[in-house]
Amino acid sequence: MSKKKYTKQDLAKNLSIKTGLSFNYSKKVIDDIIHIILSNLKKGNLSLKNVGSFKKITKKERMGRNPKTKEEFIISSRKSITFKPSNKIKIYLNKFI
Repeated sequence: MSKKKYTKQDLAKNLSIKTGLSFNYSKKVIDDIIHIILSNLKKGNLSLKNVGSFKKITKKERMGRNPKTKEEFIISSRKSITFKPSNKIKIYLNKFI
């Protein structure tokens, strides 16, 4: 398996090749989709049919430890996002594993 990270540039390039749109227009489409997802997440949870659902969670403050120096420190509370894939995505992925 390749360890190369898949970037927005790669996504835009593939979208451009598959649809025939220009690369710059494909980049704009990708950026707009990400902006729409983020703005909907600000309002609440987001569910995309046949893809999955994004859920906002709040993580509590906790103690952390540097594994190298064993020094303890406090990890502050923060908001995070979880993603739960749809059953169609799970079935598709399990065919290839």
